[in-house]
Amino acid sequence: MPELKTIGLFVITALAEIIGCYLPYLWLREGKSIFLLIPAALCLAIFAWLLTLHPSAAAAGRVFAAYGGVYIGMAILWLWAVEGIRPTPWDLIGSSVALLGMAIIMFAPRAA
Repeated sequence: MPELKTIGLFVITALAEIIGCYLPYLWLREGKSIFLLIPAALCLAIFAWLLTLHPSAAAAGRVFAAYGGVYIGMAILWLWAVEGIRPTPWDLIGSSVALLGMAIIMFAPRAA
């Protein structure tokens, strides 16, 4: 199932990016240790590497556009799971629209 592999890779990629951005946020805004920048940099490097693993048959711009939809959904889950803020119905609707957009971009039939 290439679709599940693609979605799973998008989810892991988004998680690496979110962690890589959240840790510096904790340092800058919450006064946490500067040493959080070390795992943050590692997560962002992993994020960049993971982007290279996405389907090579798809144009990079298409992959990045579709990835954005998954990122939005993952960010809403992060809001709830990590920050303890329950998403509003509008958050859920918006992320659903973004995920639908991702599915259309990645899985629509294409001429060979």
